[in-house]
Amino acid sequence: MNRCLKQIYGGIVTENPTFVLMLGMCPTLAVTTEARNGLGMGISTAAVLILSNMLVSMLRNIIPGNVRIPAYIVIVATLVTVAGFIMQAYFKHIYDALGVYVPLIVVNCIILGRAEGFASKHDVVLSVCDGLGMGTGFTLGLTVIGAVREFLGKGTLFDYDINNNILGGSFTPVSIMVLAPGAFFVLAFICAVRNSMIRSDRKNVKSCQSDVAGNTDEKCMGNCMVCPGNCRESNR
Repeated sequence: MNRCLKQIYGGIVTENPTFVLMLGMCPTLAVTTEARNGLGMGISTAAVLILSNMLVSMLRNIIPGNVRIPAYIVIVATLVTVAGFIMQAYFKHIYDALGVYVPLIVVNCIILGRAEGFASKHDVVLSVCDGLGMGTGFTLGLTVIGAVREFLGKGTLFDYDINNNILGGSFTPVSIMVLAPGAFFVLAFICAVRNSMIRSDRKNVKSCQSDVAGNTDEKCMGNCMVCPGNCRESNR
């Protein structure tokens, strides 16, 4: 498997920003009352992430190191502004539902983290693949959480009334699932299921250390998000 496919796979599975790295929790918990909202927020963030990774990688040798973070924020803010205009024009109902969380994409730690930790150190193609993987993983995470909360809280899925049309009204929605506590319940349950399926031990850190030692000059901090995209979970 080439490096591009590994980056995509890593962002979706082994380094999923929602269920593994636990990044971007503010929109994850706030906007996932419905699957549609989660999907809309995920796609918007993914588009900005892919384009920002591409631009940062293209300009990595031009932007001075002492102003790189402000420069990244300007790039991301420009992309988010364009994304907001597009959503207002063509997806007004989703834009209204997401509210302030659309402009807050500018300071999403996933986007700035990948710009600083990966795109600024790798070529354009690999950076785009990284953005695609992380963006897809984030979108899937938000959509899954939103779908579970919407079904359990309303008996619907993407506004389709499953409870009455398929289950014959036999299911009683649990209203707390569309409230703030429901987001924590669903996120915790999904993470617990994922963790029960993957053995968690020191092998991950050892793999990260050996990978970094063989491919970069940077010292491993014991957190694969710190490393420039070379580390992957070794568990099977």
